[in-house]
Amino acid sequence: MAYNPEPLSETSVIKFNDQDFHSLRDRCLQKHLHFEDETFPAEASSIGGELLQGKNLSNLEWKRPWVRANSLSLPFVPPHFILDDASRFDIEQGIAGDCWFLAALGSLTQNPQCLQKILMDQSFSHQYAGIFRFRFWQYGQWVEVVVDDRLPTIGRDYLFVRPRKGNQEFWPCLLEKAYAKLRGSYSNLHYGYIENALVDLTGGVVTTVNLHSSPSDLLMAVKMAAETGSLMTCATPNGPTAGAQVMKNGLVSQHAYTVTGAEKIQYKRGWEEIIRLWNPWGKTEWRGRWGDGSREWQETRDRRKIQLYENKEDGEFWMSCQDFQENFSCLFICNQFPITLDHGITPHERWHLIMFKNQVLLGNTTGAPRRETQYFFDVSELMRGHNVVVSFTVRPQSLKAEDENFPIRFQVFKVRQPFQQFQERLPPTFFSPFRHDIQGIEYEVNSNFTKSFHLIPGHYVVVPSAPREKTEYLLRIFLKMPDSDRYRAFGILRLVLPSSPGNGLIPMSFLCSNQGLDIDATQLQNLLNQELLTGMVSPRACWSQPQPDTPPAATSLKVDGRLDQEEFGRLWRRLVHCQVWLVLCNYHSYFIKFSKYLLGAQPCTRVKGHEKGEELPAPRSR
Repeated sequence: MAYNPEPLSETSVIKFNDQDFHSLRDRCLQKHLHFEDETFPAEASSIGGELLQGKNLSNLEWKRPWVRANSLSLPFVPPHFILDDASRFDIEQGIAGDCWFLAALGSLTQNPQCLQKILMDQSFSHQYAGIFRFRFWQYGQWVEVVVDDRLPTIGRDYLFVRPRKGNQEFWPCLLEKAYAKLRGSYSNLHYGYIENALVDLTGGVVTTVNLHSSPSDLLMAVKMAAETGSLMTCATPNGPTAGAQVMKNGLVSQHAYTVTGAEKIQYKRGWEEIIRLWNPWGKTEWRGRWGDGSREWQETRDRRKIQLYENKEDGEFWMSCQDFQENFSCLFICNQFPITLDHGITPHERWHLIMFKNQVLLGNTTGAPRRETQYFFDVSELMRGHNVVVSFTVRPQSLKAEDENFPIRFQVFKVRQPFQQFQERLPPTFFSPFRHDIQGIEYEVNSNFTKSFHLIPGHYVVVPSAPREKTEYLLRIFLKMPDSDRYRAFGILRLVLPSSPGNGLIPMSFLCSNQGLDIDATQLQNLLNQELLTGMVSPRACWSQPQPDTPPAATSLKVDGRLDQEEFGRLWRRLVHCQVWLVLCNYHSYFIKFSKYLLGAQPCTRVKGHEKGEELPAPRSR
């Protein structure tokens, strides 16, 4: 019922700085050495001057967890990568102002499957060589970053994320170091955007909810997002002074928090809606209603109090939804598919994706908007709620810290006659200022920007522009469509790639594959199972993989073991033609059985809307 991303494979991962983890580790193991990363050296340059101001650099040391554990005059506790399970309580923020990243990471720990894609299986014992690796989603591609385990310390204190006291778990410290390397230095983590961290950790799309104009049923919205495995974070507005400051109510201004739960609890003669948050600082908590030690927790008679309430200095606390909306500015929800709070997703709907990688916009210094780059899409069905989501991700190299203006602006137009014949680029006359029916809407884009629309059926175009300098970006367009056998059979899932007007019969999965418009036998097998067989036949009836000496398809004329876009298009059209006839025959069979049932000749198997295999009751006589 939701868009499922492609599985992460080794071949689809880019090696950051061309460093291969396995070859580097094996070399260290053979030479009995510990890895030292020359591309992110144990020097002050890797930290950055902004975070070292006022620090005594003569006391700065980079130590490996094993060495540091042996040097302290404390009972020896060996380091662990993960002890038991990874938890948000393993994280404690250091001197860097990277709460925006740690809050997203804390939320990720509630989705173990997604977290495992980043952490993988690593340890300080098995094949330990002082080298670790982590993966981040960058600009439409997973990137693997290799780091050594030397961490900056001054005296007994780690400068940045430190392991929780007593447990010696170092996965958060090393993950933060890998992210700092990806960004250039620890100083580049000092303040940032929550949306960027959420996308970098998941490859998902972020929905931003303005809490001052949020839906009335905020509790249900949060619970729905939690049930879908979404990451949720929030932020407090700026305080009276610059930087993060602890306020009288215990909250920190200009600070990011993780949303970890929401409940409706019995209180006095009614019910109270409460929400749970976690502070990456680890201790500073809300002192108001429903906070730890508050009167509300003492007075409630709700039987779930034992499961919900723990009075600990761990940075996690409850507060009422009303106080939450009054003290926080935005709620950020991230998932692999868009989360729309106006309607959500019903069992007969599905998000589908069109992706455009490695896109480039040329800067414009004349002031007039350049509209050479255009992306077309079709809305085929009238759906409830938001049915189109446009998401831009700007390449980090195109961003400048001192820039206050956004690097991209974009407009969405409905294409009417006579311009619907243009499939690659609309003529300048379409954008005439004297026309009033183009219905253009302009939005500004930050490094990650998502906008939801409710669009009526028709032909549309997204037109981005770069006000000044050249900008590289990734564009994703999510379309909500019906998800039923009837629509699948007649090709509703097939989307049109704007640059290829003649390929309307090629499925989205083929056009959006990481390997480009070219697939081998294994990829063809997976694609056909996903696009043709899902919802039509039994899961056991899977497309069998061709033998090694068998060509992947009879239409492959190059005999190179792969299908390009043209060859696959011919194969796909023939398969869809056969599929339509199969479904029509299937419906014809149901019609014959149902007709006999109405005539009282035989019982009939239940059809859509009932449990498969059960018999309908006998028809009542009038």
